[in-house]
Amino acid sequence: MPSSSFQALGALLRYAHGYRPRIIAASLCSILNKLFDIAPEILIGIAIDVVVNQESSFVAALGWTSPREQITVLGILTFLIWAGESLFEYAHLVLWRNLGQRLQSDLRQDAYDHCQRLDLAFFESRSSGELASIMNDDVNQLERFLDGGANNLIQVFVTVVAVGAVFFVLSPLIATFAFLPIPIIVWGAFRFQRLAAPRYADVREKVAQLASRLTANLGGIATIKSFTAESRESSRLRHASEAYVEANRKAIAISSAFIPIIRMAILAGFLATFLVGGHMALEGELNVGAYGVLVFLTQRLLWPLTNLAQTADLFERAMASTQRILGLIHEQVTVTDQGTLSLPSPFTGQVRFSGVSFRYPGHTAGIHDISITIPGGTTFALVGTTGSGKSTLIKLLLRFYSPLRGQIELDGHPIETLTLSSLRHAIGLVSQDVYLFEGSVRDNIAYGRPDASIQEIEDSARLAEAWEFICQLPQGLDTPIGERGIKLSGGQRQRLSLARALLKNPAILILDEATSAVDNETEAAIQRSLAHIAHGRTIIMIAHRLSTVVQADQIAVMEQGHIIETGNHQELLARRGRYWSQWQVQTGETI
Repeated sequence: MPSSSFQALGALLRYAHGYRPRIIAASLCSILNKLFDIAPEILIGIAIDVVVNQESSFVAALGWTSPREQITVLGILTFLIWAGESLFEYAHLVLWRNLGQRLQSDLRQDAYDHCQRLDLAFFESRSSGELASIMNDDVNQLERFLDGGANNLIQVFVTVVAVGAVFFVLSPLIATFAFLPIPIIVWGAFRFQRLAAPRYADVREKVAQLASRLTANLGGIATIKSFTAESRESSRLRHASEAYVEANRKAIAISSAFIPIIRMAILAGFLATFLVGGHMALEGELNVGAYGVLVFLTQRLLWPLTNLAQTADLFERAMASTQRILGLIHEQVTVTDQGTLSLPSPFTGQVRFSGVSFRYPGHTAGIHDISITIPGGTTFALVGTTGSGKSTLIKLLLRFYSPLRGQIELDGHPIETLTLSSLRHAIGLVSQDVYLFEGSVRDNIAYGRPDASIQEIEDSARLAEAWEFICQLPQGLDTPIGERGIKLSGGQRQRLSLARALLKNPAILILDEATSAVDNETEAAIQRSLAHIAHGRTIIMIAHRLSTVVQADQIAVMEQGHIIETGNHQELLARRGRYWSQWQVQTGETI
């Protein structure tokens, strides 16, 4: 098998170091089960010896001279052996399967927890479908190996060692002939699986692409329908599915060729034992009972090796999945939670950007040398064209990214010295791209404060101008809203998002195009409520519609990553610069 598979196995064992007692116990039960499983063939040979040699048999030498006593003793041993085999069969099945369940659950949880610590740059380069495939399909693939493949590998090894020992005790010559095919079988398994490993890696890649396509299409079903693109998307899905089938076909072509070839090698070993041992028994060179043991054990030795290809196949699939799972878990976190300070109480909400620059990896877009101070308790607005850098400033403030240069401070504390929990608890974000979770209206409003009272939830909903439409829903606050809030309108989702942020009661509230999806009447209502929302709180607004920011204490106009103008509404109009030009366009006044 390729070294990469063994490296993946080593990495998995290091990850599962806390499970070593369970792994050892399961392995021990697998070993004992196989030893008990082999023993009946030995007893058959001994029984033949008893029938043929009677008082001169092997058992007679142990003290039971009567053939009837000998058969009785063998019957008792047979019962004990079968009982022992059944006991350890049950034990290894329970241990391995429970280990598989526990390990897959921990892997999935650790992968998900690590994903939550990764910065946004990682998610911008990886699809959600691919990540879901790793945490579901790849984890399940490893579980399937632990359910049966690990036990099979152990038992094949035990069979070779135990049967080999019996063979060399009874007849070294026949043992030599019987073991001749084993190097060929093992070499064949390694050879075939070495060829199969890259094919299985391709299979994992194709299934991730297929999952990503399915996730994207199901999430965008309304868009697909509106553009009557059903047949085109069906064709794309069929193409991804066929690519997955083709990748599997190439892997199957390799693994399936193993068994027929190995069967012929096994036949050679069996015939050698059958013919050479038979001639030796006829000539009196080999005990008849021993001959029987050798013939039966030859099949015990060689036939399980036909499953070696399937077991190795399962192993390769599992190790390919393990590499992807552990690769995700070991993905480097660039925005680390190394801060030790918590924001003081009271917290004024002052924000300061000092010479901050940032550029997205692989892009020229970003911000350049931004310096601005937002006094606590004031309303600050960022305006500008799409891509000018407004949202980038917010992402840096929330430490979704780290700036390349410069420093961001809250109340004089550099944000990297604060714990992420303290920093983000102080900031409420209402984004243009609203994400609501499947559940009830109540669950989504109380997402930031699950312990909030009904009254607090209602107050936040009223402040966000959401209470009126909530009361009209079939079950009020307990109405299910569907995945991503699909049962609500865009404006309703936006207002729930605002209510969710207000219930959190942050010292800094960020409204990123928060009124972009609401009608004019609702926007006016939200604007009226801003006077209450802003009381004792720093408000940072991002807007394209300048009518939403006219009451801001300070407005910054951004263009191509630079702040080109600052001032309040009247001051910026008086300068007749870029803000004035945008105001003329949006209000329809002649320039």
